[in-house]
Amino acid sequence: MAHDYVKDQLSVESQTGRVSLEILATLLGGTLLICSVAADWIYGAGPSEFEANFPATLLAFVAALLLGAPLVWVSLKELAEGHMHMNELVALAVLAAFAIGQYTEAAAIAFFMIISVLIENRTALGAQASIESLVRITPTRAHRLSGGQESEVDAKDLKPGDIVRVRPGDNIPADGKVAKGSSTVNQANITGESIPADKNEGDEVFGGTINLTGVMEIEVLKAGTDTTLGRVKDLILQAERTRIPILRMIDRYAGWYTPTVLMVIAIVLFFTIRMGTEGDPWQRAIAMLVVACPCAVILATPTAMVAALSAAARLGVLVKSVVDLEGARNLTAMVFDKTGTLTTGQLQVTRLTPAAGVDGADLLRTCASAEQHSKHPVAKAVTDVARKAKLALREPTEFEEISGRGVRAVIEGRQVFIGRAKWLTDGGAVKVDAASAEAITTAQAAPESDGVSLLFIVRDGALMGWVGLEDNTRAQAASAIDDLRTLGLKRLIIVTGDRESVAKRVAAQMHTDYKAEVLPHQKLEMVDELKAKGHRVAVVGDGVNDAPALAAGDISIAMGAAGSDVAIHSASIALMNNNLNRIPFLIRLSKATSSVVKQNLVIGGVFITVFMGLSAAGYVSPVMAAILHVVSGLVVIFNSARLVRSGEEIEMAEAEAADAAARSARGVTAAAPAVSPKVVTA
Repeated sequence: MAHDYVKDQLSVESQTGRVSLEILATLLGGTLLICSVAADWIYGAGPSEFEANFPATLLAFVAALLLGAPLVWVSLKELAEGHMHMNELVALAVLAAFAIGQYTEAAAIAFFMIISVLIENRTALGAQASIESLVRITPTRAHRLSGGQESEVDAKDLKPGDIVRVRPGDNIPADGKVAKGSSTVNQANITGESIPADKNEGDEVFGGTINLTGVMEIEVLKAGTDTTLGRVKDLILQAERTRIPILRMIDRYAGWYTPTVLMVIAIVLFFTIRMGTEGDPWQRAIAMLVVACPCAVILATPTAMVAALSAAARLGVLVKSVVDLEGARNLTAMVFDKTGTLTTGQLQVTRLTPAAGVDGADLLRTCASAEQHSKHPVAKAVTDVARKAKLALREPTEFEEISGRGVRAVIEGRQVFIGRAKWLTDGGAVKVDAASAEAITTAQAAPESDGVSLLFIVRDGALMGWVGLEDNTRAQAASAIDDLRTLGLKRLIIVTGDRESVAKRVAAQMHTDYKAEVLPHQKLEMVDELKAKGHRVAVVGDGVNDAPALAAGDISIAMGAAGSDVAIHSASIALMNNNLNRIPFLIRLSKATSSVVKQNLVIGGVFITVFMGLSAAGYVSPVMAAILHVVSGLVVIFNSARLVRSGEEIEMAEAEAADAAARSARGVTAAAPAVSPKVVTA
């Protein structure tokens, strides 16, 4: 197949230029070949072909050298290095035709084989549209503010802490947060969501996204390859370099393929000559060599996988390895974290209950001061309420976040523990006096706390009070879980460190099983238990405190991974947005990709088997074999290309929903006043 003739030492950035030079060389050789055929037709045949058709023969000779020499050189280099990539079959066909004086056939075989490889490469570049689009949208210039002056600089020279100004229509040059101004940002190339996002002061923005309306000044947090866009590019390229088991199996037996083909051709050649069969036996052997080059088989898997990765990336689904993409179709169980996954993760403080003798403002200030350095949704809800209440937070001198339990901090010299009742009263590292422990147990069991997440605050061993928070389920969560059931997943389980009543409420809406008050190590045990029963398990979490559980699953899926280093690094598949419908889409894409790969392998296998037989029987000429070779490769490529359109129905539905929302918004004459989270004080 001579793929190395085109692909050797190519990178994604330089492929287009290199392929263009090869197209030029191929066109020159092809032109000489056409001139040879024309000269043969003009001068006709004579008693001595070389003398009578000297112009035609000379042109064909030069064309064969120009087109065939690179193919032969690549094959010789591979053999010298001890590698066999099946390119030698084409080289042998060209050499055989050249050796017996069939220069036109040698040139034609080389020409069509190179055309085949060029088409494959151009198609591969097209299938990598997601990568190319990321390269194109990577910002190259930025407007940096320094000392009140604005200067244009290279985006790669930005550093954390720089302030950049972004005007409408500009690409945001780096990851950061809005320091001044507000706007609407199209971040579909990062999250896969078609609906633009409103950005205000303090909001996070991603490099490579497009500023649509207002002017913003952005504080740079990450630049260059450290940005979310940079990590997305790396992930897609990493996925394309991986190989699924079936491809590794093909590689394992590739070393036997060429000797076997040569043995079969030698047998056919021997009996054809021995029996004096009509027709040129060498023509049959050359045709068999061309047909035997397994381009369609080799293309079967990579083209399907690249097309599938492109479709997934378009919807904001980043797959680190094609092994995970291929394996998603075999999932039988899925474990969901609750907060931030099935629920919005945007908790609201609905109750603030200070203990006797404790001021409510002091309770909220202490809780928010201790939680302000945590990224957990609970911490964000508490600190947001404290800031809206205009409370001055204290900086903790010590801070520790205990996964699945709570936080420990030292505020103004006093030891503060904030977390769930079970952690604070289990007699472990947290020392709580008897009266406080009883109060915690009573509050936890109170009927009015059902469905509310309670966060208890203990200072110097005494209970200060508790905060009640509520979280709503995502709009599409229930339908996504129902969709997963129709796809054959037998066990769908919600696990959460939250209390029983909260987990029960969410599970009732999802119509699925649940386990509450689960610690991180218990999540691992649950995943191992499912795997021991023969299940293929996927673990879905938001990546904030789910890293151990994510690592335990056969496949791990991180929700809302845009901007989250933990989520992107801990999961094998990262959903850049929070749309749960991406998970059923991923499984359907996996099933479709597996089906296309099998179809491609059948196409390639049937082509080789049938046309080698026809070539051995003398029904296929070498030139016709080369043309059929191109056709078989194109059939596989176009069959794989169907996968690129996967998920279009999701994009259309989201676009229609966005249009409906926009029309609805235009019909509203006055916006409702903002409502602060309701805080109930006992």
